[in-house]
Amino acid sequence: MLRLILCTLLLFNIPFVFGQNGILRFNNEGIFKVVQFTDIHYKYDNQPKSKIAIERINEVLDAEKPDFVIFTGDVVVSNEAFKGLDIVLEPCIKRNIPFGVVFGNHDDEYDKTRVELYDYIASKKCNIMPRRSGESVPDYVLTVKSSKGNKDAALLYCIDSNSYTKIPSVPGYDWIRYNQIGWYRDQSRSFTTKNGGEPLPALAFFHIALPEYNDAVIEGKNRMFGVKGEKVCCPTINSGMFCSMKESGDVMGMFVGHDHDNDYAVMYKDILLAYGRYTGGNTVYNHLPNGARIIILREGERKFDSYIRTVNGIESRIKYPDSF
Repeated sequence: MLRLILCTLLLFNIPFVFGQNGILRFNNEGIFKVVQFTDIHYKYDNQPKSKIAIERINEVLDAEKPDFVIFTGDVVVSNEAFKGLDIVLEPCIKRNIPFGVVFGNHDDEYDKTRVELYDYIASKKCNIMPRRSGESVPDYVLTVKSSKGNKDAALLYCIDSNSYTKIPSVPGYDWIRYNQIGWYRDQSRSFTTKNGGEPLPALAFFHIALPEYNDAVIEGKNRMFGVKGEKVCCPTINSGMFCSMKESGDVMGMFVGHDHDNDYAVMYKDILLAYGRYTGGNTVYNHLPNGARIIILREGERKFDSYIRTVNGIESRIKYPDSF
């Protein structure tokens, strides 16, 4: 029966995504809080240096009490990846906080493939990722329900930004592929149609920055909050993801990691381009106190607040779009 349904969807070009595990919802005050942890770079074979990452995760979760946690790649970077994931994800699980994961360029360089990692995470308590179907890791969209009733009130797009190109003439980091962009456009169109033609407020999460992160800084006229401590390490080919999000009209902001010494947020053509704060310990290069980015959505509004939390407190408070 499942195969018949999938064939029918494909035949008539109907967009689909397998349902998320569990429900995300705005609270009674119309608030939905997201914590973004990125680049934990946990090494199971070097736990002493990785310990600070787990300490910070616990501190942030206790301080913020989020409704959802997203890990934006380079989570475990050693063999015994499953054991490393057990340790990294436990702070969410023991607090019953829903979480999701998107992968970075280093996650599958050790003893587990991307598919194996996804399936293992998707088997965990409190994960809200849809079960995988097919032979690859899926992109997925999570719905945040209204505080009252069961209406879709906001969207969280979780996208795999891949790792390295396989084209010899185009070395460097891979890009978000055309079929992924098509998937996004189909999902966005479907939710917008269901909402009477009005795009739902949405955020997007992935690991490697888009070229527009660099463009926004080069322009020199866009207000920026936070630290730019290194160059933007992005693909050298622009596959059109930003353009599609701009045309679709739902994504207010996108949040990435990958560049450990960047945590800035900059507005570019009315979409916020933001980095998370490096969360890891001293297992790889970093020059900023480790921490997390917090995003607070407000029900019924195309607005959100964001800031960085570290052991030293809160930094770089912004309001979208008012701060820009």
